Amino acid sequence: MLARIRSFDALDAVPETSSKTLVLYDGVCGLCNDLNQFLLKRDPNDRFRFASLQSEFAASLLKRYGINAVDLDTVYVVADFGQPSQRLLARSDAILHVLARLGGVWSFFRAGRVLPKRLRDALYNLVARNRYRIFGKYEVCLMPEGQYRKKFLDLVTTKPS
Repeated sequence: MLARIRSFDALDAVPETSSKTLVLYDGVCGLCNDLNQFLLKRDPNDRFRFASLQSEFAASLLKRYGINAVDLDTVYVVADFGQPSQRLLARSDAILHVLARLGGVWSFFRAGRVLPKRLRDALYNLVARNRYRIFGKYEVCLMPEGQYRKKFLDLVTTKPS
């Protein structure tokens, strides 16, 4: 059973009046970094926060859920980050949640939930296995542009409290 995480040093960067979605991504993956850029440019309501799976912050957070952050083939999303309703989503559930949170035309992808989770995750795993070959791999985690740095919680704090 997944544990709930209630308090973080990084909550100072997350206003309490609105729910945030925390995206935990492979910091050296070209596809993951492209996803982050896509989300940053479509987030006028400041809904998203980010942390690299290679960071101490992500490792500490995932450890509380019983997950080893060494699994870089999985994107994780912490929905309602810092709220009592906080929950961890992985693979296709994480991607569908993020697209739904974008709103607008992207909400259409919520329809993907009608597919069996096993099939969705099989498609996700196929992309994950081939992402470095198709989308490239960086030598180090990319640093976000200055105006976005506050959204990257692994840069704001090193560990959840």
